[in-house]
Amino acid sequence: MNQIINTYGPLLLTAMGQTLLLALCGLFFGCILGIIFGLSSVVNNKISRAISAIYVNLIRGVPMIVLAFFVFYGVPYGLKTAFNSRFVLTSLQAGTICLAVNCGAYMSEIIRAGIQSIDPGQMEAARSLGLSYWRSMFRVVLPQAIKNMIPSIVNQFIITLKDTSILSVIGFPELVNKAQNVIAITFKSFETWAIVAVMYLVVILALQQVANALERRLSRDRKK
Repeated sequence: MNQIINTYGPLLLTAMGQTLLLALCGLFFGCILGIIFGLSSVVNNKISRAISAIYVNLIRGVPMIVLAFFVFYGVPYGLKTAFNSRFVLTSLQAGTICLAVNCGAYMSEIIRAGIQSIDPGQMEAARSLGLSYWRSMFRVVLPQAIKNMIPSIVNQFIITLKDTSILSVIGFPELVNKAQNVIAITFKSFETWAIVAVMYLVVILALQQVANALERRLSRDRKK
């Protein structure tokens, strides 16, 4: 194990950096999608709510690995067949799209639940002061809802981080992908996977501590 750490430690650390980069990109764009579809699910418009429900149910019903293959291989092939296009996606681009679309479906539900946790009287009070619906939403309701959503968002980041391991199937140089390369060279699968497991565990435990600290802080703020 020491030999693997000394020889391939920098490679695995770089791969962990790539893993965190991909998770952050996926969470960032996933939050944007989550806001769009989360708000669409609470407005008084049947079409918007239906579109949001279709997106959430469709994405949550498709395995991540299927979505990864579809985005990386299926989309370029479909464009080539239909339009004779030479469009291709890098593994980073495809991985980011895949994580963002998947994360966005869950973020949408987090945001919807966060908004619905706020007393409807807050919206009514803001509207009675002359604010429009969207100004009331962004200035009054969402700032309060975000406090309730922060622990869930951190937990979603942890899930997204673990989901990056699936994207080794499309060749993205994240931690699992590089660990497979190390095993192919050293033939030491037990030691390599043990090191990878510890690396994931350290990062995820740190994020869980952040989530717990935020939850305690928000709980104290509510009691004041």
